[in-house]
Amino acid sequence: MTPALLTPEAIEEAQPGNPAVAALRSFAERMKWDRNELTVTIAASNIVAAAAATKAAGYNYLMDVTAVDWYPSEPRFQVSYHVLSISTKKLMRLAVMLSGEDPSVDTVTSVWPSANYYEREVFDLFGIRFAGHPNMTRIMMPTDWKGHPLRKDYPVEGYR
Repeated sequence: MTPALLTPEAIEEAQPGNPAVAALRSFAERMKWDRNELTVTIAASNIVAAAAATKAAGYNYLMDVTAVDWYPSEPRFQVSYHVLSISTKKLMRLAVMLSGEDPSVDTVTSVWPSANYYEREVFDLFGIRFAGHPNMTRIMMPTDWKGHPLRKDYPVEGYR
């Protein structure tokens, strides 16, 4: 069974009283309800405002920031922000789709300071830059390492 892409109205019916649905309605490119979790795809230019609206709606804990390389598809990269409402115990994912060989999106460290290390990890392993990040340096690989090892076009044995 494939996940259902739903309108905000249909998701409000599936999740009555979820303040994030109303808060993200103006930012959402699409919404998906699957496995009891809401995924909202946001335009890259709106991620900081959407993150702030998500936090204001009660999703106050950033659990993780990660990425997926969909190579050879376009848009190639997906950055996912997994957030939790501690009071309601509900999970939600914000997703941003990025194209190109040097993808970039704004940092959300102003909303969730804990995003600092997660964004550095995504930069190090996928090469996705976070504009405005306070310390965009490698965190896992040596500083002189060439390339980004979790990209699908990265050589299995590394660059020689």
